[in-house]
Formats: sequence, C-alpha cells, structure tokens
Amino acid sequence: MVGFALEAFSAFLLSLAVVASPVQVERRAEAVPSFHVVPEVNFTSVAPSVTLQNISSLGSNVFLTSKDDVTDQPDWLTSVVGKPDANGLSSAPVTIVLVNKPNGILDAFFFYFYSYDHGGKVLGIEFGDHVGDWEHTMIRFTNGAPTAFYLSAHSGGSAYTFDASEKTNGRPTSYIGVGTHANYATSGQHCHDLPGDLLCDQTDAGPIWDPVLNYRAFWFDSSTNTFTIAGGAGVGADEIDSEGASWLSFQGMWGDEQYDFLEHGQYCLELGSLEECRFSSGPTGPIAKNLGRTAVCQTESGCTVATSL
Repeated sequence: MVGFALEAFSAFLLSLAVVASPVQVERRAEAVPSFHVVPEVNFTSVAPSVTLQNISSLGSNVFLTSKDDVTDQPDWLTSVVGKPDANGLSSAPVTIVLVNKPNGILDAFFFYFYSYDHGGKVLGIEFGDHVGDWEHTMIRFTNGAPTAFYLSAHSGGSAYTFDASEKTNGRPTSYIGVGTHANYATSGQHCHDLPGDLLCDQTDAGPIWDPVLNYRAFWFDSSTNTFTIAGGAGVGADEIDSEGASWLSFQGMWGDEQYDFLEHGQYCLELGSLEECRFSSGPTGPIAKNLGRTAVCQTESGCTVATSL
C-alpha cells in the first residue's frame, strides 16, 4: 500500500469510467510487506507489527504509530515519491469505494492517503500537524448519471451539483490544499475554522493527478459493513489481490496519538474557546467516513448542495 508524503498536489481529475467497466485482477504471490508503524494504545505497543492481513483485527482504540520521530525529518515525510508525472500518473494508487444505495443511487468514493499532514500556521505558529491523513471526494450517480460532487476538507467539506463542478476534459476537478490535503472546488485561498483569515489553505492549478491511471477499487455493503474487491488499474490492479479488502475494516487511527506536552516538541495554546496543539492525533480511515450516507455530505445534518461555485 502506497501513500503520499509530498506536501501539495494542486489538482486532480476524478474518473467516471472506473465504476462502469469490469477490470481484470492479476494474482501475485509476493508477501505484503509490513507497515513502518507499531500498533499502540495509550502509547503502549499492543502487537509487534502491522500488515494488511492482520490490521482488521486491531481495536478501534489503536493508533498506527510511526517508528520514526517526525521531528527528525524521516525520509518518508519529505519524499517526492508519488508525485504525478506529466501524464498525471502517480505511483500511489487511489482507493475507490463503491456503494450501491436505494433509488438507483451509486456513490463512488475516491480516498487519498498521505503520510503526513501540516495543519497550518496561525500568527506564525504551527498547529494541527499529524502523522497520516485520509481525505476523500465522492461522485453520486443516480440511475447511471453523475448528479453530485462532494469534497472533504478538515472536519467537514462541501457539496455541489455535478453540473456546477469545474471540469477538465469533461471530468470534475478538485484542488488540494498545500500541506493539509483538504479538497476544494476552486483554486485560491480557502480560510476555515478560525475567524477572519487566521487559518487558510492555499491551492493552485499545479500538477494534475489522474486516479484512473492507478487505483484499487472495492465494493462496500453498508448493511453488513463489509468490503469486497472490485478491481483496479496500474499498480493498484497488480497489488489488490494479494492485499485483499479486509484492511479497510480497521476502525482505529492511521497515525500517532496526540503527543503529551513537550514530547517531540509538543505545545498547546488556547485560541478563543479552542485548545489547539502543534501535533494532533492521526485520522480514522475510510470505514469511518459515513459510506452509507443518504445525503451527499459526510455530515448529513444541514447538508447543502450548491448549484454554482
């Protein structure tokens, strides 16, 4: 399983074809390597190692903790491995999850894993960094036609009608924030969470990342909370059979637990009614992103689907 460490990818295209055509899955005999993490609860190891085969057996209170001190700038934190080439091909497969729902609805979720998240600076002070980051976008199909587009950003996100989304070669385009990996429908500055312009993401029309060139796809049955293999392309197709689908059922955190005060240079400050820390905990994975949602948005209450950008 490959993840990104690169700080920013500016734009990517979402494929509509991957949900419509079958994909041949190749079988490989090689063993899946271990993650470079240790499963921990309350900063104490609960198993010697993690693999794609045993990860689903770990509890929801487990943090997949890096073996490296992030303040030492390990290679995976600053690596450009996975940066898309001139054709939009990244060596890191996108994870696609397909969910059939009543009334002719199919939701196609595009999940992106990053090795590290830079939360951003407030008045020149860094806050909200964490190991591991899952973000996603989703296209809703109704009776086979794309009708809506959702983009996750931090603890929330935004939704648009499909027709309203910006297109590249007829496909919806998302812009990814520098460091935070939040998804936006337009380029430019996007301020969030704090009043005024204290905390903002920045996006621009940089390298294109085209997930149709390299992905692993799965079906999700929301009635049983189970995943099954759908197929893949590129490296994703080569690896999906040996990886299986059970790893998607892990309900714990894909990163370190929030560090104690002074550990790895940790600090926390009161910002209004909020306490913000330099390092926060790593994120939950795809299974925790409300895959069975009825509304387009991950947080269904108050979900608004905009008709223009």
